[in-house]
Amino acid sequence: MKLHTLITSALLTAAFATQAETAQQPVSTYVRQAATEQSQKDFAADRFGIFLHWGIYSMFGQGEWYLNYGPQQEEYSKAAAGFYPANFDAGQWADAIKDSGARYICFTSRHHDGFSMFGTEQSDYNIVDATPFGRDVLRELADSVADRGLALHLYYSHIDWGRPDYPHGRTGRETGVDLTQPDWEGYYGFMNRQLTELLTNYGPIRCIWFDGWWDHDEDTTPFDWQLDDQYALIHRLQPSCMVANNHHQAPFIGEDIQIFERDLPGENTAGYSGQAISRLPLETCNTMNGMWGYKVVDTNYKSVPELVRYIVRAAGLGANLLLNIGPQPDGSLPAAALDRLRGIGEWMRANGETIYGTEGAPFTAQPWGTATVNGDKMYVHVLDTQTAESGKIELPWSGRKVRSAVNRTDGSKVAVTQTKDNISLTLPAATDSIDHIIELSLK
Repeated sequence: MKLHTLITSALLTAAFATQAETAQQPVSTYVRQAATEQSQKDFAADRFGIFLHWGIYSMFGQGEWYLNYGPQQEEYSKAAAGFYPANFDAGQWADAIKDSGARYICFTSRHHDGFSMFGTEQSDYNIVDATPFGRDVLRELADSVADRGLALHLYYSHIDWGRPDYPHGRTGRETGVDLTQPDWEGYYGFMNRQLTELLTNYGPIRCIWFDGWWDHDEDTTPFDWQLDDQYALIHRLQPSCMVANNHHQAPFIGEDIQIFERDLPGENTAGYSGQAISRLPLETCNTMNGMWGYKVVDTNYKSVPELVRYIVRAAGLGANLLLNIGPQPDGSLPAAALDRLRGIGEWMRANGETIYGTEGAPFTAQPWGTATVNGDKMYVHVLDTQTAESGKIELPWSGRKVRSAVNRTDGSKVAVTQTKDNISLTLPAATDSIDHIIELSLK
């Protein structure tokens, strides 16, 4: 599959402004290596991954930004001494995620609170040295993920609300940390040494997923994060490792995928995703409930049909869905999250062929749904049969001729009419309440 075809729908949709990779900061020339390009292709074929936001913030049950909203760092950090996730089982996590149909995991190695969820020599403030648990959960997870053929991505925050050497931006300014002694050179070196550990000690890492650039987006003088050298370090240590950055901007040179937070590409309901769509592989990240990190009162989980349809809509735009779970402080995945994983997995086992390895629809999303394409097959995903007028749907496409159309669930024939401007399908009675799929064979 050619990389430039992976976001067909985005490129053909007039409403989505296409933009080549654009430098937002001083950057060096970036020539993508063959190993990175292969990771891009593998990533784009996966279409579905699981995000895991887990740290000592889970103990407070208030989400991953809890330190930003009042606690003092000196008191907050004491939680590490009581962090003992007795029910953590990396194998169980990996099994549940693989059974859901997800093909990769993105784990928060270090979030904005600065606590490292891996065994680092750069600071004692980590899960091995600062907790009675004393185990390297990332090591265990990396081994379990590899054993099950899943790819591993690592989230890494550019922010640290607890370190005085981090040049604080607009967040984390009320934690009691001395803000008068920033040392960017020292902090930048600390980050790069940790990134070196992550890319040296934990096997193949397919992506480093950065977050936090936006902490300085209101600075009068643009803040130089020195991303070019940091990105080059990653690509040098593991040439197959992609770089991603959740900065809510058009991609910077040196990045290998483009991220959209809480919105599908081209949408901006959450206020983070007004940026233009690039030619890179695309990923949208979203939550199962409302928060990223565990929040004890946040039990409003999206339903299995809603989550499946989100995967389908993302695939119809040539994008992946990175679906988040916030593990509990005891190390277990919430029961509601496990229930959703099982439901998604059941659907993906029956219909994954219409999602994995596909390109997006060659037309804009329609009121009734979308489509995915793989070779000479087009899978028409009817997500809302109520919008079909007189039992028919129209595909605004003037591409290849349709050889045949069948209801994918039972193989029954579907009446099809094709003109130079569109395809009309007469829908049989829906046989899947989540997604009524019509399979078109193309000449």
